[in-house]
Amino acid sequence: MVENNYDILGIVEGSTEKEIRDAFRRLALQFHSDRGGENEQFIKIKQAYEDLKIGKKYPETDLEKIKNSRVYSEDTEADVRRKNQILGQELFKEMKTAEEWAATLNKTNSTGTRLFGSKTLGEIELERKVTGTLSIKGNFMAGSLTYDGPIIMQGSISSPSWTEEYQTNIHLTKGDFKFIDPLENKYKIENGAKITVDHGNVVVGNVYGRKYRVEDPDGKVGIFQIRQHKTCISAPNGKIIAENVVNTVLLEADSIIVLNVEDDVTLSAREILFYGSKLTFDSTIELKQGGSIRFFENFSIQGLSGDTIIKLENGKKIRMFDLKTKKIKDLADEFVPNKENYTKDATMVGHGFTITYDMLDNLSKKPSKKQNTGWASKFGFSKK
Repeated sequence: MVENNYDILGIVEGSTEKEIRDAFRRLALQFHSDRGGENEQFIKIKQAYEDLKIGKKYPETDLEKIKNSRVYSEDTEADVRRKNQILGQELFKEMKTAEEWAATLNKTNSTGTRLFGSKTLGEIELERKVTGTLSIKGNFMAGSLTYDGPIIMQGSISSPSWTEEYQTNIHLTKGDFKFIDPLENKYKIENGAKITVDHGNVVVGNVYGRKYRVEDPDGKVGIFQIRQHKTCISAPNGKIIAENVVNTVLLEADSIIVLNVEDDVTLSAREILFYGSKLTFDSTIELKQGGSIRFFENFSIQGLSGDTIIKLENGKKIRMFDLKTKKIKDLADEFVPNKENYTKDATMVGHGFTITYDMLDNLSKKPSKKQNTGWASKFGFSKK
């Protein structure tokens, strides 16, 4: 039987976030090399903990590790870096040519189709349509592309993990950026890619960043550094719609609609809507003044990680742990502004709940002596 990550940490499947963290800390103290433990076992324990943080039950197989590396493998690290540097440079040049080609068609309001890249590097097809929309078919793996109009894409987007020099950076000065049927086609954005839409919306599938561990540059045994490639999507005047957002990602927009959020994700918006069941592990919500956070349907409070921080535009910070222990759903039910004009759908959706900027801002205010007991008075909210 294959040993799963729960077995490695010595806990049962379905253990709580706290039980997983406590098990890791206990074993880390036992096996860390600084305390005379076995470094190989500590690495195994650390990986099991990181996997469980994102809901991964079993460790990666050797084949999965190769597929996820997304680099060419050679005998030495120098060979790997050299070959991938060449590939990154060539792809960067190709995308610069593609950018100039698309811009020329845009200026003359012409249509056209052309392949970029090569069979070795990977080919993508660009087509400028009569509507001005740029269609991209194939996987975008490196380089920059700025376009003055909407983009529709059939393919995934990645970025070189070996250098930031040739990082993928797609910029739309106007119009929407959309994947075609991203959920059905399983398209994704990953590995530190960046998409910026100045005046429009973004519709994508899964979004992943990347963290990885490297040995200490000074050669200290058992000491590692964590490096990251943060995937960033920005639509400051529009909406971002995504599925699962995982592992070192920044989304910033006027409105964000997501399914699940896991592991070091920052969401910055006026309105944030969750349709899934997870908001976990070291994530941050930056809420703009007058905004709200809405949890739809049967969203479980238990799926909200206590590590999550909500930052208000005025500088206040609220821990999700504090809200959970104060029965956040009761708080949402209790605080109903303008109750005489209240309809259920205005504040509650299905069996979900809404948290507003004002509710969070008022958490730190002292209740008035004239208020009655109950959740409203406890948090400084007046009932009408």
